[in-house]
Amino acid sequence: MSLEKRTVVITGASGALGSTLARDAAAAGANLALLERSEEKLAALVESLGLALAAERVLAHRVDLSDPIAAEAAAQAVAERFGRVDALLHLVGGWTGGKPLLQTEPAELDNMLNQHARTSFNALRAFTPHLQRNGWGRILMVSTPLAARPGAKNSAYVAGKAAQEALMLTLAHELKGTGVTANLLLVAAIDAQREKLSAPAPANANWSTPEELSAAVMFLLSDAAATVNGARLPMNGSPA
Repeated sequence: MSLEKRTVVITGASGALGSTLARDAAAAGANLALLERSEEKLAALVESLGLALAAERVLAHRVDLSDPIAAEAAAQAVAERFGRVDALLHLVGGWTGGKPLLQTEPAELDNMLNQHARTSFNALRAFTPHLQRNGWGRILMVSTPLAARPGAKNSAYVAGKAAQEALMLTLAHELKGTGVTANLLLVAAIDAQREKLSAPAPANANWSTPEELSAAVMFLLSDAAATVNGARLPMNGSPA
């Protein structure tokens, strides 16, 4: 597939999935806007892409997406650099868990809501209008099956992910007929070390490698996926 003349925004870009998506999108011809909180991680990512991506096709922008003003400024910077925004791949997030709810501190809940819900809210508000102006766009985020079916000792994390999903699925309804879609990939764990390939075991059988997730994302970025909207796509070997 080709992403020629498309601009793809990747938040949390320096992670295992973000860097894989950056390489695949660049290979497909896209302009890249790489968003990250760490200047050092951004520089390392851009350097790793250097041989495959001309400087005029990449924007590295340091931003804290928990700040709505900073998110708006980032979206404006991308639009000014490339003239358009076509896709938002929002990968910011983290995990806090392993303790029962009664032992979970309020700060842990705040942290998870901030990382998953607030950054998503700010990114969606900042970038979606640019996609709507094109009459074509793709918004993708990574979630977890636990958001719909919580288990024990994950209360703060699941609350953050459930809120993120609610934002995305609501937006998907609001985007009907605009040419812009919003979808979620459900992942048990991102297998950054490719352990299920190097050391397969029952515990990692349903993990998703960055390459597997990138292949799904690349399809969802294509014109062939125009009617896929508001989906929770299971990438963990189980139904959604």
